[in-house]
Amino acid sequence: MSTPNNGATTSHDQNFKNLILDYPRQALQFFAPGEAADIDESAVITPIRQEQLKNRLGDRFHELDVPLKVEWPDGRRAALLFLLEEESDPARFSIHRLVSYCASLAELMNTSRVVPIVIFLRGSKRIPRELTLGGDRLTFLSFRYIACVLPEIPAEQYKDSANIVARITLPTMGYVRQQVIDVMAWALRGLDTLEPDGEKRLKYLGFIDTYSHLEDNERQLFAQRYPREEHAMTTYAQTYAQRALAEGMQQGMQQGMQQGMQQGMKQGMQKGRQEGRQEGEAAVLLRQLVRRFGPLGEATAERVRRASPDKLEQWADNILDARTLDEVFASR
Repeated sequence: MSTPNNGATTSHDQNFKNLILDYPRQALQFFAPGEAADIDESAVITPIRQEQLKNRLGDRFHELDVPLKVEWPDGRRAALLFLLEEESDPARFSIHRLVSYCASLAELMNTSRVVPIVIFLRGSKRIPRELTLGGDRLTFLSFRYIACVLPEIPAEQYKDSANIVARITLPTMGYVRQQVIDVMAWALRGLDTLEPDGEKRLKYLGFIDTYSHLEDNERQLFAQRYPREEHAMTTYAQTYAQRALAEGMQQGMQQGMQQGMQQGMKQGMQKGRQEGRQEGEAAVLLRQLVRRFGPLGEATAERVRRASPDKLEQWADNILDARTLDEVFASR
């Protein structure tokens, strides 16, 4: 079995954005368990519109994160903002940028209740965990955030978790390579058990496959050890291939129609220009014939109007030395 690698066409940022937006409550419970402990079922979680952030904060923040607003309708607690950012390369992470964004978001939303969370797909000792700004005597800024370094979380700890985000992200957690087949099976079982929606199951089968990175020999072992889960992945691969084929055919048809329309317009314009030029040449020749030989009969005028460009050119040459109308139309 060979399944498509969605990571080739979809960024890690988008993968995790989709996951967080599809399962916001479970994402907060997994990525920030301490801060999310008081978020009960009465709380309403909504994403802050990226268009709003783009208009107010600028393009540099537009693709940075997934901000979630948690509100309690009864008003017993003030709204809480969770700012989740994914970093596939720790070297690109800037704590200064995160501080700037948190401050800008807090000002925009008129709150000081902001919880920054950074999800790292790779670990590094160089990841800064806090930022302190001050002088010799006083500290003027002390900033920390929740660093969720997925490879530092033992996958086996969450293999039976009822949190669907934890189960889906199992292949990104820490385990020895020999466990990858089992980890993938744990993730697939969790998805099958916890997600009743078929479309979402199909969507996150691809996520699990992408981050498992199974090699060919590992896929063979997986099929032998976990036939039921193998069937799910085979179904995913077939469905993905069918959809890709259908989308490709539809795109090809649309492009073909567009090209056909463009070609038709081009040919129509060319034909229009040609016909316009031909009509103009016929009108000029008719005026010359009337001035030289007097009024023409309708049959003669129609003959000129229907003549080809080559004929019109020939007759225009003939009129220069023709003594009669017949000589104009004579073949030479």
